[in-house]
Amino acid sequence: MFLVSSLALKICKVLVTYCLYDSSPGNAQRLLLANSLKEKLQPSRLERYGYKIYSQNEEDGIIQEIFNRIGIKHHSFVEFGVEGGKECNTLALLMNGWHGLWIEGSHKNCAKANKRLRHFIDSNELSIKEAFITKENINSLISEYVSGEIDLLSIDIDGNDYYVLKEIQTVQPRVIVCEYNAKFRPPIRWTIPYDPKHVWNGSENQGMSLSLANELLTSKGYSLVATGLEGSNAFFVRNDLLTSNGSELFPYPHTPECLYNPARYYLLCNPSGHPVDKVIYPSQNS
Repeated sequence: MFLVSSLALKICKVLVTYCLYDSSPGNAQRLLLANSLKEKLQPSRLERYGYKIYSQNEEDGIIQEIFNRIGIKHHSFVEFGVEGGKECNTLALLMNGWHGLWIEGSHKNCAKANKRLRHFIDSNELSIKEAFITKENINSLISEYVSGEIDLLSIDIDGNDYYVLKEIQTVQPRVIVCEYNAKFRPPIRWTIPYDPKHVWNGSENQGMSLSLANELLTSKGYSLVATGLEGSNAFFVRNDLLTSNGSELFPYPHTPECLYNPARYYLLCNPSGHPVDKVIYPSQNS
C-alpha cells in the first residue's frame, strides 16, 4: 500500500480489526474455501504453495516456492508501498537473511517502520526511504541505494503502478510482484490516467488490470507464473529463469486467461498467528 485517503484508511482499519479478532467459524470457512480452491489446481501451480507470515495474503509462500525453483542469487529486494512495515512481501525474506530497500510515502508509516525494524536498519540489512513515488523519480530513488540485478521487486502503490513499473530501469529484478485490479478481467487492458499526485480513495480507480500488467512485463522479458487466490497480486519471473536443465519450472500456460484469479477479498482475513508487535526482532537466519 501507499498513500490513501482517510475514507479508504477507515475502511481498511475496520476490515483488518474484524479479521484479526474474528475467531468465529468465518475464519475457518475462509481457510476451508482457500484449501478447496488449491486442491482443484494442478500440483505445479504456485497458489497451492501460498502461506502468510508477514505478507497481506499468501504471497510469502508463493515467493518462497518461486525461489525454491529458480534459486536465490543475491538475497536482495526492493519493495515500495510497505505502510508501517508489519505487512508486506519482503519482511519474511528479511527475517531469512535477505537485505534490501523499502520506499514509503507516508511520514507516519515510515516512523513506525523505522521503529519496528530498528534492529535490521542498524545492522545495514534494511534501508527505508521516505518518498512519494512518481514515474519521474522512481529510478533516482532506487539508484541512491542499489542498481543492477536484484532478486525481487515488489510494487503496491494503489494507483500509478503501471507507469512507475514501466519506467524502472536502474534495477533488473529476477522476480517481480505487482498488484493488479481484479475487477478488470482478461482480456481487458486497463489502468488509471497518470497523475503524479494520485492518492487512492478506496474505489475501483487504482492500479492496472492483469492483462495490461502482463503486456508490459512481457515486453520487458518476463512471464506471468501466478496470481494469488484472493485476486490482488501477480507474480512474474524473468524468461531466462523459466527452465533448468531443459525442464520447465512452471509447466503450465503463462497467460492471464489461464492464471487470473478473481477478486476474492473475503480471503484476506486468514491469520498467520498472533498480531505483529511494535518491534520485530531478527531471527537466527538474519
